Amino acid sequence: MNTRDRFFKFVIPSMLAFALSGIYSIADGFFVGNAIGDQALAAINIAYPLTAFLQAVGTGIGMGGAVEYSIQTGNNNPKGAGKYFGMSVILLIIAGIFFTLLFLVAAPGVLGLFGASGTILELAREYMLYISFGAIFQVLGTGLVPLIRNMGGSVTAMAAMITGFLTNILLDYLFVWILPWGMMGAAVATGIGQLMTFIVCAGFFLVRKAKPVFCFGKDKLRLIRRILLIGLSPMGLTFSPNITLILVNKSASAVGGDTAVTCYALISYLSCIIMLLLQGISDGCQPLISLACGKGNTRDIRAVRSMAYRFSLAVAFVAMAGLFILRRPAISLFGASPGIVEEVAGILPIFLVGYLFVSFSRVSTAYFYAAGRNLPAYLLIYGEPLMLFLFLLLLPMLTGGILGTWLAVPLSQAAAMLLAVICIRHDQKKQLLSSK
Repeated sequence: MNTRDRFFKFVIPSMLAFALSGIYSIADGFFVGNAIGDQALAAINIAYPLTAFLQAVGTGIGMGGAVEYSIQTGNNNPKGAGKYFGMSVILLIIAGIFFTLLFLVAAPGVLGLFGASGTILELAREYMLYISFGAIFQVLGTGLVPLIRNMGGSVTAMAAMITGFLTNILLDYLFVWILPWGMMGAAVATGIGQLMTFIVCAGFFLVRKAKPVFCFGKDKLRLIRRILLIGLSPMGLTFSPNITLILVNKSASAVGGDTAVTCYALISYLSCIIMLLLQGISDGCQPLISLACGKGNTRDIRAVRSMAYRFSLAVAFVAMAGLFILRRPAISLFGASPGIVEEVAGILPIFLVGYLFVSFSRVSTAYFYAAGRNLPAYLLIYGEPLMLFLFLLLLPMLTGGILGTWLAVPLSQAAAMLLAVICIRHDQKKQLLSSK
């Protein structure tokens, strides 16, 4: 199989898997928005960063282990690969239990810091209470998917996400519209959906007889360190849209009130899938880059990265054009009031431009952490929200209103793309010098 065929074999299932992981929140928003109204929509949007954080933790640990698994496999070291598999499973279980307990205690207070108040705050607290009970399945479900993909099970990884998504949709309909359990029903549906994803993942390991190694000897701390150091990058990449969500919600609440928060909820729902598709491309090429790094094959690394850039840009452009054309019917799906629909339709084009910038920066970040170059990956991932924070401080004052809040998002994405270009050029010069 040539490089191009292998690229799409990994990337297409990864795109679909990531897109489906984002549809959980959209599905919850769709059902509660139509059943309860605009405030329920805003409540899901306020609470979603906490849910997404659980998924980011799972993705970070799972991807950290998966990258090292592929590198060890490329180095013909199956025992070392098995150790990274085993340590990843242990870390996922520990993290799942820890965040279940932490969220039960701390989540209600955090929601107020995110900008929720009044009825929106009460609805968000109800939602997060029941999300917290299923936190361990959120971490395990998302954490095992990267390991499956790097073991050659990209289709199974996609099937696991599809199973969870379909379960969530069915139970959202039953729990929110039929019974109806409202916010509690949406949260329970999400938890059971993630449980089903975990079950499919566990089934893959049983069928493939993939055995993690739990005897680490003196390597224990080194394994943990490597998994967490690499995992900080995919964790940040997965969660960075939600840092944007938190910061913009806070600014929107301060500058434009509940109406602005509701408008941004709809924008974030529509943007979520596109951002995850782009992340799916970047994460889908990671196994190929990591494996090539393990073999020392720089030609394959460059070929995969180049294909990822081109494909990501094409997906971003098609998504931008399609969402612009269909923006009003897409917004109306969530049961928003006519006034909100028109307001969001006018704002959305500002955000669409950012997809083009994100298409480059996401692939660049994935290249760096897949190759084990953590420092530039950290710089790109955590630099973007920092730049957004600065723009949010300045632009609302300069524009005299909510327009500054909206403009801050694509401008920070453009700045992140420029930073990615600088990092890539520096990396190329460094490799050129080392080869002489």
